[in-house]
Amino acid sequence: MDLIIYVNLVASCVSLVGLFASGEWKTLSSEMDSYKLGKVSYAMNLVWTAISWQVFNVGGTGLIFELSSLFSNAISALGLPVVPVLAVIIFHDKMNGLKVISMILAIWGFMSYVYQHYLDDKNLKKSLGISTEESSAPSEAERSSGQRIQTSAS
Repeated sequence: MDLIIYVNLVASCVSLVGLFASGEWKTLSSEMDSYKLGKVSYAMNLVWTAISWQVFNVGGTGLIFELSSLFSNAISALGLPVVPVLAVIIFHDKMNGLKVISMILAIWGFMSYVYQHYLDDKNLKKSLGISTEESSAPSEAERSSGQRIQTSAS
């Protein structure tokens, strides 16, 4: 938790220093005026973005502690195509080729993870002598032990 807070605190400070050092802070009010939602809605949008980013980081860290970092990265990759789709729906952003390619690559990466997990599970069952097909006939391991082994398929 401390790591997330400190990283985000440093990132926020660096962003603020960059904003004030470049002088772009002077044009923020005119940008907010030209933004469709207005100043209050723009500020609320920034607050909800910050809150959702914090929830995302805490959830990703929780996945690392509870399951694995690989699974956390796979879920993060699954969430990548959601952002451009929501930007198109909510903000009426244009869908360009770069967004489409990034969405396809993110979905492909997640599907590769799922397929590899399926293959690993299938090989594990095969090495343990557990049948991967749904049949009523007991497998060789079940016949030799005299009892039926519970699997997810049966």
